[in-house]
Amino acid sequence: MKKYKFYGSENADCLPISEEFKMAGSPRELYDLLSEIWSAETCAPRMREKWTAENKTLGQCSITAFLAQDIYGGKVYGIQRPDGNFHCYNVAGNVVFDLTSEQFGDEKLNYVGNPEQFREIHFRKEEKRLRYELIKKALKEKIQHFTE
Repeated sequence: MKKYKFYGSENADCLPISEEFKMAGSPRELYDLLSEIWSAETCAPRMREKWTAENKTLGQCSITAFLAQDIYGGKVYGIQRPDGNFHCYNVAGNVVFDLTSEQFGDEKLNYVGNPEQFREIHFRKEEKRLRYELIKKALKEKIQHFTE
């Protein structure tokens, strides 16, 4: 079995609640699909010059977490970072997972007691909403390709 490094991967067994993304499978399978989609273009602009294929999850957290929420339901929470921004992750039922945690290397993040995050606030930034739409469209196309 493939070994995943994202936080919560060992227990990320929830299934899609969305018919549209039913073929996305578990968060581990979604991670595999997104690994082929994440790019400098989907990375937060302030981090783009540091984005590399080796650190593909860099700057992808909020758009990825809200997309995972579309697929698995649940809530998005944020860990406040030293720069004041929030690093987003998912809680679906009793499953906590963070598809983009690898960007922090060996740093241990605290996934307890963090504030809920809302797309209405995050997507006030037009560039973030557009990156979310881009990654969502790319995922739909990738899934459609597999079902044809």
